[in-house]
Amino acid sequence: MKEKNLSTKTSGDIVYLMDTYAWIEYFTGSKNGEEVKKIIEDGNNIILTPECCLAEIKGWAIRENVDFEELYTIVRKISDIRCILTQDWLEAAMIRSDIRKTEKGFGMIDALIIAQQKRMGCKVISGDPHFKHLKDVIFV
Repeated sequence: MKEKNLSTKTSGDIVYLMDTYAWIEYFTGSKNGEEVKKIIEDGNNIILTPECCLAEIKGWAIRENVDFEELYTIVRKISDIRCILTQDWLEAAMIRSDIRKTEKGFGMIDALIIAQQKRMGCKVISGDPHFKHLKDVIFV
């Protein structure tokens, strides 16, 4: 399924950064997951996953008694896993500080995702309430 990546991006392609919430909705096949599935299956879309989401997905798999290795295989097949860079961590600290002025529970992982989004110039797919009013977020 992962036919496109950033190195094969064309002008018509849209790049999406999947957060943990979107992956879990996709895995469970929920109504929101169906929306995520449409984005994933669109041949004009490039799907990326921040590596920090892998730990959150594994934590969910442990809690739900789901085989993480199977989920990890799906994530790797569908998306390119993007490493967190030092500049992302530093930018995330600023983002978290700014957003926490109005959104008290905004966490560092959320800030890392926004930092990567800004660096890569892409859209985030999420249903996490922390992302609801942020720019360039597809809220499912």
